[in-house]
Amino acid sequence: MIIFASMEDYLFFNTLQDQRNLADYHKDYHIHLLCHGGEMSFSMGAKCHLVREGDLLIWQMTTDFDEITCSEDFNADVLLVSGHFLSLYNPEQIWATKAYIYIKNNPVFHLEDAERTLVETDFRAFRLRISTEVRLFEEEIIGEMLRIFLYDLWNVYSQEIEKHQTEDITSSHFLRVLLLVQEHCIREREVAWYADKLNLAPKYLSEVCKDISSKPASVWIQHYTAHELTKLLSDKSLTLTDISDRMGFSSQAVLTRYLKRTLGMNPSEFRRKNQTAK
Repeated sequence: MIIFASMEDYLFFNTLQDQRNLADYHKDYHIHLLCHGGEMSFSMGAKCHLVREGDLLIWQMTTDFDEITCSEDFNADVLLVSGHFLSLYNPEQIWATKAYIYIKNNPVFHLEDAERTLVETDFRAFRLRISTEVRLFEEEIIGEMLRIFLYDLWNVYSQEIEKHQTEDITSSHFLRVLLLVQEHCIREREVAWYADKLNLAPKYLSEVCKDISSKPASVWIQHYTAHELTKLLSDKSLTLTDISDRMGFSSQAVLTRYLKRTLGMNPSEFRRKNQTAK
């Protein structure tokens, strides 16, 4: 039986037991799939990928794929996580960025025995926790489990990630951009500023970002800025004036307009919703 969370920020199901189409969840969730048996194939651009027993598949929300075919005995556990939930509980931005670049080009990764045992352990924990009817601190529990799962994934991918970075100059540029944005977005939010720091033309900088992620540099700047904003707004000891000053906004009104544009709500609405979720 498919396991749904109350807010559907995270879902868990098994392909053999549940009649679910993976493509139905694309664009709404990041998809993590661990294959136990059978086969699945799909296409990304001109490249065809095959998923078999012991393979880990990750489809990011920005991934474009088609021509999905599964054998009748295809048996896989599937963990789906919304973009909001992943952003909220992402434990570390640098490795998240490195993994994003690698996984975009390498969605299927074969696990060695020890790695498979590690991922299977994480998946069993997700199944158990998401299926329980005890809802007290549910989001926090699943969120902490997600952090552990991501640390485990990055450890599994680590050698290939580092190798990939040194071989792909475009990916290296993209990583440099995002690391700089992560460091300075709390005060700097113009593409031209980052282009100048990296000795790149603003147009080329955005082309690099679009080539790797299908998103221009301005969207990534906005993404990291919103991430910093949500952390500050979650700290109830900070006033809106404090946050405006830290983020370099000229006034609370400018802060409110920026938050409304990026998150679709004003600061009071965000804090009220965040408090309700807790």
